[in-house]
Order: sequence, then C-alpha cells, then structure tokens
Amino acid sequence: MKHKGNWERWRHRPGPWGPWPHNGERPQWAADWRRKRRRLFVRFLTFVGVLGLLVAGGMAALAFLITRVFGGDEQTALLVWIGGCGLALALPLLAVSLAVSAYRRVATPLTSVMAAADAVAGGDLSVRVPETGAGEFGRLAQSFNRMTEELSHADQLRRNLTADVAHELRTPLHIIQGNLEGILDGVYEPTPDHLQATLDETRQLARLVDDLRTLSLAEAGQLPLRKEAVNLADLLADVATSFSGQAEARGVTLHLESACLPPNLTVFADAGRLDQVLGNLIVNAIRHTPAGGQITLSGQAAPGAITILVRDSGEGISPDDLPHIFDRFWRGDRARTHRGGVGGGLGLAIARQLVQAHGGQIGVESALGHGAAFTITLPGTEI
Repeated sequence: MKHKGNWERWRHRPGPWGPWPHNGERPQWAADWRRKRRRLFVRFLTFVGVLGLLVAGGMAALAFLITRVFGGDEQTALLVWIGGCGLALALPLLAVSLAVSAYRRVATPLTSVMAAADAVAGGDLSVRVPETGAGEFGRLAQSFNRMTEELSHADQLRRNLTADVAHELRTPLHIIQGNLEGILDGVYEPTPDHLQATLDETRQLARLVDDLRTLSLAEAGQLPLRKEAVNLADLLADVATSFSGQAEARGVTLHLESACLPPNLTVFADAGRLDQVLGNLIVNAIRHTPAGGQITLSGQAAPGAITILVRDSGEGISPDDLPHIFDRFWRGDRARTHRGGVGGGLGLAIARQLVQAHGGQIGVESALGHGAAFTITLPGTEI
C-alpha cells in the first residue's frame, strides 16, 4: 500500500511535464517498465546473493585453516571461526548495500528510459520518464523528456498542416469541379466569365503549391538565394511602384518615406526574395486597411544593419492573434475565405522564413483599431 501511495503521489506530481497521460490511468509503458525493473532486480539480487554465500563460506574455511596451521585449541579455533564468519558476513552485506544503492542510481533510471524508448518506438509520444536521477542520469531523463515533447509537438504540427492543406485545396477544387460539371451538364454556358473563374481557381491552387514548396525549402535551409548588393532605396521604390495601383483600387494610400534613407545603403541579399517579403506584407496591409487609410513603407540605417518598416492604419491585430500571425494558415477571422480577398494564410509564414534565411529578424507591433507595424531587420552596409 505504501508503494501504491508513492505511485499516486508521482502520478499527480506537478512538474514541467505534467501528470501521467491517459486521463490519470497508469500507461502501458509504465507497467512494462516496472516489470523490466523487477526482472533486472531479481537477477541482480541473485548474483549478489550467490557471491555473498561464496565469500562467507570461503572466509570461514580460511579462518578455520589459519587456526589449524598456527596451532591452538578448539576454543581459539571457534573464536577465530566466529570472527571470520562475522567479517565474511559484514563485507557481503556492505557490498550488497553499496550494490543496491548503485542499482537505484544507475539501473533504475536506465531501465525507465529503455522502457519509455520502447513506447516511443511503438508510437506513444505521450511518455515521460521520472526525472528523479542525479547527475548524468537525471540530465538523461530531462533530455529524453524534451525529445519526446518536441516529437509530440512536431507530430501535432504535421497533423495540423495536413488538415490545413486539405482544407485549402478543397475550396478551389470544389469550385473547379462545380464549374466544369455545370458546363458539361448544360447548366452553365462556357462563357469567358465562367472559364475565367475556373482559371482563377487553378491559379489559386498553383500559388498554394508554390507557397508550400517555398516554405518547406526555407524551413529545411535548402532555399536557393542569389545574393548580391541590393540598394535599399531602389528596392523600396520598386515595391511601392508595384503595389501603388492595387492600393489605389482599394482606396488606400501607399506612401514611401525615403527622405531619411541614405542613398548608398545596401544589403547583401536576394532582391527577388526581399521583394516577395515586402510584397506579402503590403498585400496583407492592403487587405486589412479600410478605404481612406494609409500604408507607409520606410527604411533606416542602424549600426551594421538596416531596418525596413511597413506600417498601416488598418484594423489592427488582437492580442490573442498576435503570437500566431506568422504560423502557417493562421487567420484571426476564420470566417474569411479566398473569395473574400484573403490569401492562403502562408504569406506571413513565408515572409518570416525568407527573412531568417537572410540572417535577419521580423517582428510586429499592433493593437486593435490602431493598425499594425511590421519591422524587418537585416545585416546592411554602406558603399
């Protein structure tokens, strides 16, 4: 009952990894671990017991032999024999005590990790091992728990990504299928409008596939970058010119602040990828800035770096959404769709990966009703 009480205290023990999984029930891997530890302990105890008996018998025989060789009466032999037996028993008991202590410090943590590793190999990523060992074994348990935590997180991300991709593909595919079936059944006339709508959806699918490919390559560190000296003022001017028409169509003013920007400030980067990053940020700002609003694009020099700022006067980002806006397929308003003018939810995720591929950082500051400001920091030089 005492052991069961210890188990209950451990199962509900607060800690960085939480209680045992499976709604408080003892997991199967824990039972396997207990059986393995019990078998290992029985083998260990049998070995130590046999060794202790051999040592005790040998010591007693040696004491009796020494008494006979050096002479002495039966009383002296008995005293020497008793003393030898006592010493022979004391030494094995001390050895057993030290061995049990070593077993608890070494064998138990190793057996726990081995059983948990078998559970992970079997697909159970919820396993955690008790972090009760000291020294290297304690650190081993902590490292194992961190590993399983990361594996579980990565597996959840994979599941979420699969579900998100399936969701994003489903809408345009249904539209394409419905349009084509309607044309074949004679419901729709193959007019340019219907064909154009179908073509737009195929382009949306192509963009989604290209974005996923870019994102996967960037995350794997395999995205090819054609780096060269890029003049920051020219880059910002090209971006502002490219998106001024789209902003004007939405009734939004796109303003470029270049007065404080040194004309000779350059960054060693892939101009096309930086253009893609800024394009994603500006398109995102246009979507969330109402008519009459303003988007400001600016840059400035810092010691050994450059800073690019994209600020808008739009609706802003809620505090709950702010930590997630660079995640794949994240949208604060889940009711919005592509047909409402919203992209596939990969633009900001791609922007972050591309900036990081250049050795830079991207961040955002925002409040509801007060717009958003995205800041990009990249290594820069003046020539």
